[in-house]
Amino acid sequence: MTSVFLLVDAQRNMLLPPEPVPAAATVAPVLADLLGRAREAGAVIVHVRNNGSEVDPDAPGTPGWQLVHEVRDGEHLVDKHKQDAFAGTPLAELVPASADVVVAGMQSEYCIRATSLAALGRGHRVTLVRDGHATYADGEPAEAISGRVEDELRAAGVSVLDSADITFA
Repeated sequence: MTSVFLLVDAQRNMLLPPEPVPAAATVAPVLADLLGRAREAGAVIVHVRNNGSEVDPDAPGTPGWQLVHEVRDGEHLVDKHKQDAFAGTPLAELVPASADVVVAGMQSEYCIRATSLAALGRGHRVTLVRDGHATYADGEPAEAISGRVEDELRAAGVSVLDSADITFA
């Protein structure tokens, strides 16, 4: 079975100063480790990049829009304009129908949630990396928001595993 690693919105505006997500210091090394292990295993790797509006910190061409990790030869880059990385992008063509999908990145309640549910709806077995996603606080602690997303996705059929338990085929 093929593994596809979707590294969602691992962009400078959310992982590096001046305004990273509160968990950036812990989630960034997890994302780097997952990417390295996916590369070693020969998994299909898709970097997903959000394209914000001209007033957003991830507006195309701005420093915040840039990816934290370099896209290597053989890896894919998908630019998106919606929370669901499959919507209006070629992502579905890059993910083989029988592939297991591993999802990590930013932001838990937006793009991670929408992309995980879309992959599940396309018939993929989906795994969310518990320690590999994060968000900003918004009326409640960021960790609580991420935990609620994990509960919702688990109830929908997504596996939620720690990064140490993730394997790529």
